[in-house]
Amino acid sequence: MPSRVAPVSNDARLLLIDGHSMAFRAFFALPVENFTTGTGQSTNAIHGFLSMLLRLLENEAPTHIAVAFDEGATTFRTEEYAEYKAGREETPQPFKGQVPLIREMLKALGIREISRENFEADDILATLATHGAADGMEVLVASGDRDTFQLVTDDVTVLYPVQGVTVLNRMTPAAVQDKYGVPPHRYPELAALTGESADNLPGVPGVGPGFASKWINQFDGLDNVIARADEIGGKKGEALRAHIPDVLRNRRLNHLLTDMDLGVEPRDLTITGGDREAIRALCDTLEFNTLRDRLLAVVPVDGEAAAQAQGVEREVAADAGAWLAGATSRIALD
Repeated sequence: MPSRVAPVSNDARLLLIDGHSMAFRAFFALPVENFTTGTGQSTNAIHGFLSMLLRLLENEAPTHIAVAFDEGATTFRTEEYAEYKAGREETPQPFKGQVPLIREMLKALGIREISRENFEADDILATLATHGAADGMEVLVASGDRDTFQLVTDDVTVLYPVQGVTVLNRMTPAAVQDKYGVPPHRYPELAALTGESADNLPGVPGVGPGFASKWINQFDGLDNVIARADEIGGKKGEALRAHIPDVLRNRRLNHLLTDMDLGVEPRDLTITGGDREAIRALCDTLEFNTLRDRLLAVVPVDGEAAAQAQGVEREVAADAGAWLAGATSRIALD
């Protein structure tokens, strides 16, 4: 990526969104049978994702934004470990075809969406978050992937969904420490020991977050846990010594890249003018009515900063049912 230049203004706030992760959660948050157009196009993931995006724009008021997407099923991680993320259930048919429409809407909104073959969205988020913080920006990362916890610093907060995409926990350094017993930069070490079922990465049998954090703190990091594994007694110590190769593999695979050459810098991700006619056309096709008005309310006009859509009536359609009834505009932390 280009070399660092002068920091951006102190009030710059960069919002980064994991596109596939949040779209998938939105899909399961809304009943697909209630979100289908007259032509048979499922729209629950699109509706949920855009509703989440609007809440983030309204509540967080970012000055810069990007959405990262996975590109293909093969990455440098699957090249090292063929079983990485294997065994997942097949993508539901109604979900297929919704991600391209989300990306089309982002383009219409003037929001940059980024993907790279052979890399995951997390690596793109990690690179942009690291560079944004280095440029003096406050960074927010909306993702349902716990691997992003390693990015958390005083300048980088992960917004982690705990209820569909309506309630997002603010994972700060203190929040990560309180929940897992280790600081954010040690979280991938803990995950290397415990494994990550979502990524099909088996850890040390019988070792959960409690023991993993205890070892990491006692020996001052994973490298020392492995180097001094003979000092750990009992069945868990025995299991650790037998699975050190798995732990080392997990640690390599859960490390997020922070130095990708994306050809774009965080300072380039300002919220610019969108295509209002394209937004209207897409919303008409998707049969979004009030949501269309909310989207148009946040589209900048003639290069102005994104408008706050607080005066626009929120969509409370009968089809949304209990999901929208339980949705709030706050970002919660339990």
